[in-house]
Amino acid sequence: MIYWSLLLHFYQPPTQTHSILNKVCEESYRPLLNVFRDNPNARVTVNINGVLTEMLAEHGKPDILSGLAELAEKRQIEFTGSGKYHPILPLIPREEIIRQIAGNHETNKKFIGRNYRPLGFFPPEMCYGESIVEPVLNAGYEWAIMGGIACSVQWPLDIIHYIQAPAGRLSVIFRDDVLSNRISFKEIDSMGFLKHLVVFGEGKENIYVVTAMDAETFGHHIKNWEKDFLDAVFQSLQSEDSDYKQVLRSAGKPDAESIDGAAELITPVTISELLEHFKKGRDIEPKASSWSTTDNDIKAKNPYPLWDSPDNEVQKLLWEHLNLTIEMTGSARNFADNENSRKYAANARELLDPALHSDQFWWASKRPHWDVNMINRGVMLQQECLLNAYAALRVSGKVDDKEKQGYRYKRLASEDIIARLHRELFEG
Repeated sequence: MIYWSLLLHFYQPPTQTHSILNKVCEESYRPLLNVFRDNPNARVTVNINGVLTEMLAEHGKPDILSGLAELAEKRQIEFTGSGKYHPILPLIPREEIIRQIAGNHETNKKFIGRNYRPLGFFPPEMCYGESIVEPVLNAGYEWAIMGGIACSVQWPLDIIHYIQAPAGRLSVIFRDDVLSNRISFKEIDSMGFLKHLVVFGEGKENIYVVTAMDAETFGHHIKNWEKDFLDAVFQSLQSEDSDYKQVLRSAGKPDAESIDGAAELITPVTISELLEHFKKGRDIEPKASSWSTTDNDIKAKNPYPLWDSPDNEVQKLLWEHLNLTIEMTGSARNFADNENSRKYAANARELLDPALHSDQFWWASKRPHWDVNMINRGVMLQQECLLNAYAALRVSGKVDDKEKQGYRYKRLASEDIIARLHRELFEG
């Protein structure tokens, strides 16, 4: 038996425009829900970041949230936890990791309701680093998914390895990067995918395969892919489907006619169900990486290449400014002692959450992504946060004149970083 788990990642950044959100909902999210409704055999693990959940509610699209909740009620889908604003968790302070995880759960519980009961965790961009393990475990999650590149041992087919930490044991699920990317870039069709699974499972008793990709792949990035691929796969996995027998024959199965359907060999399951079917492996330490990291990146000690590459000057400046913003926000909260300073400090704290989002770095990667507007929107969020933090420090009675001068220098440093960043954008 081949147990196939599909994870779809639903996300839009806090800087996304209303028109693009509308387009994604019409082209991808609603058609995907229809595919799941039309195929009661579908089992899908869904990550939806709290920022998108909130946007869907605020932009008048509650039908998508209720549709997901209804599918969860039918146990066709399960949800995962994540970071609310899709930050690169290993690159931010521990207290921000904890806050992002908690904020994501609170937001999704508010808008999705009782059917939001995640057991597993999706680190944004599947960026894994040792620093995320304790916060994930302390939040109550049982497993986390990572890119296949993170696997530091022989590839697991019928066991599930784990990370043993002081806070407990975190089961580790690795994505099949090659197969997932072939689907994401339309390099394999539905019949080719099923044949791949059949051949892969040849001679093995019970194994599992995990594919994961952006939900927007289906219908938004690739037109009609939700029908041409996902719907076709789930339809073929119905018990009386003759197309599947054709797959078996093409895979060299002479007894194809005697097999009622794909359910004899391939069973769609949620990722949490894998933990019920397969025994525990051993304690491992996955490699720091993302789902976009390559072997060459690992060798170059560049685990998060699309967000923090050592040779990318724009990303360096973005992180320099963001780290200054985090520091100033922390100081503002620590020294707020009157109505005005508390108001500005509270503004800064609220603004820092979305300012951590990953897209500003992704659009600066030049691998091949580059968009000055998306980069600048991220910078503007950071600037607004720092503005409020500095205003809080200026009016605080706990900060003496010498300390205020020091914070003024930090504000000037911020202006210098932004000026250098803008020069890089103009020249980029």
